[in-house]
Amino acid sequence: MPKLKTKRSAAKRFKVLGGGGIKRTKSHLRHILTKKSRKRKRNLRGTTMIHPADKALVKSMLPYA
Repeated sequence: MPKLKTKRSAAKRFKVLGGGGIKRTKSHLRHILTKKSRKRKRNLRGTTMIHPADKALVKSMLPYA
């Protein structure tokens, strides 16, 4: 069986943690920022964990996960 290729777009967006969790960055902080409140933009900073429903899909894109 051949080796599985990693989806490069997914590898740039997700990081696999030691315990098996997958973290991601939050979206909606790239443009059209003037109409978003300070609180909303502040809460979009940083990273969060992916939703459990999406875990299988992300793991299929990252063979090393």
